[in-house]
Amino acid sequence: MAGSDVKANSTTSTGSNVVLFGGPIRLKGFIATPTANAGTVTFADDNVTIFSITTAASVASGPISISIPDEGIKFGTKLQANLANVAGLTVFFA
Repeated sequence: MAGSDVKANSTTSTGSNVVLFGGPIRLKGFIATPTANAGTVTFADDNVTIFSITTAASVASGPISISIPDEGIKFGTKLQANLANVAGLTVFFA
């Protein structure tokens, strides 16, 4: 039996720190869909950057799927993402 229920949320919105969940969570993984241009996904907690990833300039490469080991990354206030040249983002959290 799992220790917690995993939830998901998605966005295609670009812009400054789109809220994906309002409250404390642990990010367990995510899927980012690249565009024809190199892009970035920046994850933030209450407008403070936690980490960023970059995507290659290639739609043909397909979605980027990352699983975060162990307990995931803790976001103490809220999970936010800033998409730049990324077509979409799906996050998995508990």
